[in-house]
Amino acid sequence: MIYLNLPNITFINIFICEILLLFIFLFTKIKWENHLIGDSGQRCLVTIDGVDFPIPEPTPWSKKWYSHKFEGPGIRYEIAVSIFNGWIVLYNGPFQCGAWPDKKIFKSLLILKLAHEECVVADRGYKDTRRVCHPDMGTPEQQRAMEVARARHETVNGRLKNWESMKRVFRNNRDKHHLVFRSVLVIEQIKIQNGRPPFQVDPVVDPI
Repeated sequence: MIYLNLPNITFINIFICEILLLFIFLFTKIKWENHLIGDSGQRCLVTIDGVDFPIPEPTPWSKKWYSHKFEGPGIRYEIAVSIFNGWIVLYNGPFQCGAWPDKKIFKSLLILKLAHEECVVADRGYKDTRRVCHPDMGTPEQQRAMEVARARHETVNGRLKNWESMKRVFRNNRDKHHLVFRSVLVIEQIKIQNGRPPFQVDPVVDPI
């Protein structure tokens, strides 16, 4: 089993980060097709969520950057996690938090990747969005299963925010933020696949 204990990316030169990213991506397994692993006929195979990270106040000020999650400027990414095994199977971003609500991001890419009648599990912020199942739908048992799958997704988000470079205001050029984010994402995925997975959940019985 592989356990990674790398230095905090906050203190890595961005150029070195780019090289690290290029090297790691040769071996990464963040692939959309991995969401089919373990598929036993359910329509909902992944959970999705938007995750925000703080940045310095842009000049000039614009509400397009505003994140309601921490009441300040931020960058948002969408992450998809396999319900079957907890693997990260897709990310989309970066986006301006205020200009790109979760629904809009979902419609920009992930919905186009779904197979015929395939759906995703998300929180109530995606209510009334086509191809999305949320915890207000279905039977009490189905609602509970979706809540547990959503909770597991939050643990994956939390792993990303454990990195100082992600939870603190990003002081480098914000155009470089995605490089650090992808490096962290890939490292966490490698850890998930090599002995440190999030807690496992039962497959969601589709409520629709």
